[in-house]
Amino acid sequence: QVQLVESGGGLVQAGGSLRLSCTASGRTFSSSAMGWFRQAPGKEREFVAAISRSGGSTYYADSVKGRFTISRNNAKNTVYLQMNSLKPEDTAVYYCAARSMTADWATTPSRYDYWGQGTQVTVSS
Repeated sequence: QVQLVESGGGLVQAGGSLRLSCTASGRTFSSSAMGWFRQAPGKEREFVAAISRSGGSTYYADSVKGRFTISRNNAKNTVYLQMNSLKPEDTAVYYCAARSMTADWATTPSRYDYWGQGTQVTVSS
């Protein structure tokens, strides 16, 4: 069993930055690909970014490419999402997710085994 806890959300003005963190319990973090997703009110959960279990491969949604950076520190069981040049349309609840014992990232929520509780990000215009 893996438990994921996100932190770092908040209210920021457009153009600002936030860094989200997701810390995992358990021994399988370094064996798990990780992803970030977000869900705005009235919308489906959408893929944001993902990283392989080694950290050597990353992938981003077109909407955040060049502004967001995903990274991980396996020694700290933590994955990060650095968000720069934030826009009002980035407002959502952000979730981290783990693909247990899987090297490769995925963009589909159903391919992830564990989810955090989410952290709210609000970008004001």
